[in-house]
Amino acid sequence: MSNKKRLFGTFGVRRTANDVLTPEFATRLAACYGTQIKGTVAVGGDTRTTSPMLMQAVTAGLLSSGCDVVNLGILPTPGVQYAVRKYYDGGVMITASHNPPQYNGLKFLDEDGIGIPDDMELEIERLYFDSEPDRVEFHEIGEIYYNDEIIDEYVDEAVSKVDAKAIREANLKVVVDCGSGAGCFTAPYLIRKLGCDVTTLNSQADGFFPGRDPEPIEENLKELISVVKELNADIGLAHDGDADRTICIDEKGNFVLGDKTFTLVEREMLKENNGGTIVTTVATSQAIYDIADEYNGEVIATAVGDLLVARKLKDEDGLFGGEENGGLIFPDFVYGRDAVMTVAKILEILAKSKKAMSELVGELPVYYASKMKIECPDDEKEFVMSSIADEIKTTTDFKLDLTDGVKILKDNGWVIIRPSGTEPIFRCFSESDSQEKADEMTDWGMSLIKKYRK
Repeated sequence: MSNKKRLFGTFGVRRTANDVLTPEFATRLAACYGTQIKGTVAVGGDTRTTSPMLMQAVTAGLLSSGCDVVNLGILPTPGVQYAVRKYYDGGVMITASHNPPQYNGLKFLDEDGIGIPDDMELEIERLYFDSEPDRVEFHEIGEIYYNDEIIDEYVDEAVSKVDAKAIREANLKVVVDCGSGAGCFTAPYLIRKLGCDVTTLNSQADGFFPGRDPEPIEENLKELISVVKELNADIGLAHDGDADRTICIDEKGNFVLGDKTFTLVEREMLKENNGGTIVTTVATSQAIYDIADEYNGEVIATAVGDLLVARKLKDEDGLFGGEENGGLIFPDFVYGRDAVMTVAKILEILAKSKKAMSELVGELPVYYASKMKIECPDDEKEFVMSSIADEIKTTTDFKLDLTDGVKILKDNGWVIIRPSGTEPIFRCFSESDSQEKADEMTDWGMSLIKKYRK
């Protein structure tokens, strides 16, 4: 059996909906997953126009393989992960996260609510392409149940894990931009429960994402930035389509990079717990390591992908983890990136420190980052990476980290060149002690890709 995946990316299967990701495709894939789970599976979806259709298709596939299905409705990915970890044997989330509206995807979860491991993905693909999933007899077909209370429980549980009294007493003014995604059903309610004055943007569920693109990058958050300044708010918060990532805007309207948020929360978690294990990816800022050194933490780096971070947190009994894109993982709550817990924790830090967001960010170690991406056909990715690695090994004395893609470590920073797991592109990301050096490194990384790309 080939170990090269034919369907799965870094987390789940993502395709254009009703074009490649048709109901038939989803049903068969779900039956292949159900063949291995053989239990009660929770199914949820994001706000995309194709999510209800695909939820029905996934449900049919699961039932046909003998699984019972619990329909959780439309909710964030971490809401499904929370439910599975507490109550069910597995889960399927229908989402394409931050991708444009014509996409959708299926994220399959194990009994801990973590994305399923590689060997299970490969077995699903083997059943899908080379064999047949189990189809049980008529009297063994599973049953459908509905649980529409999980969202409230999930939000309440997050509230119970922070000092809600301190947040309520701080009278914070918050603007939240849900991007018309699944965060519409959690973020405004969570923030209100924490006693904040909340103003919402794009908080009507709409699978066409009329207000902004679901990816919470700076160019998509212009409206949020202007409203934060206009209202003299304490903070602006934005989520992606399935509300597992959180991006902050400070009180001055500055976009706060995801790794700054990560570092800020990491510092608080290490202080509260007198140290602990932090798990992140090879593409995350040196600031994570600096803070860990200062507050008795240890950092473990994995390949890029939130489920790899989540799995390592579980295996190592880690304290906290995350990525540079605003996806933070609190393993005592959900084994996955979770916006509800992130928002609650950031509001707690603001309230208890009695400092402005810009001041808190200003206390963190300063590094400068640069990111670019370039198209590259999937079948050329391996050649490009191995050629770059060979060139660096033979012509320089720079250190190489091949955990994921090619990470080149120089004296004044690093650059990582890695292929996307979901698109025919390479991402090039660098960090250094000045913006100029970071930009130079990214340009150099891009030139290496162009050199070996056909």
